[in-house]
Amino acid sequence: MAGQDDPDKQAGRHVYGPRAVGALVPALVKPAFRQRAPATAQVLADWEAIMGPAIAAVSVPRKLFAGTLAIGCSGPMAVELQHLAPQLIDRINRHLGRIAVTRLRFVQDAPPPRPAPRPPRPAAVAQARAAVAGLPEGALRDALEALGRAVLAHPRR
Repeated sequence: MAGQDDPDKQAGRHVYGPRAVGALVPALVKPAFRQRAPATAQVLADWEAIMGPAIAAVSVPRKLFAGTLAIGCSGPMAVELQHLAPQLIDRINRHLGRIAVTRLRFVQDAPPPRPAPRPPRPAAVAQARAAVAGLPEGALRDALEALGRAVLAHPRR
């Protein structure tokens, strides 16, 4: 018998030494995938990019199981989203690159509050004020200054 010929298997010891990283991956990710499937994790992480800011602000994905995605939203919003269900399913599946969602189920739930926007940096405020300093005072100047603060507060990455 092959098991009796191998002294390492007889003693119940593990063989240590160089192994391919791919051999270690299943043991590492199995607990995480048991909690959340990869498709669910990707939908949760990319929800705003998939749905857009308007729908993402009023809904939150809860669970993906057997092709059915549960979405938490308020009662009136659920009715509106049901009318958009085919388009929403298409968006999700295109984002995932495969057909993972075949049905949507709406759960009456309040989405988590969105974090408050960060105040603009003092340097951005000063730069915006300097940019509109030559304009006459009034609503247009105030609007342009506010736009400048918003743009300069979030520089391109």
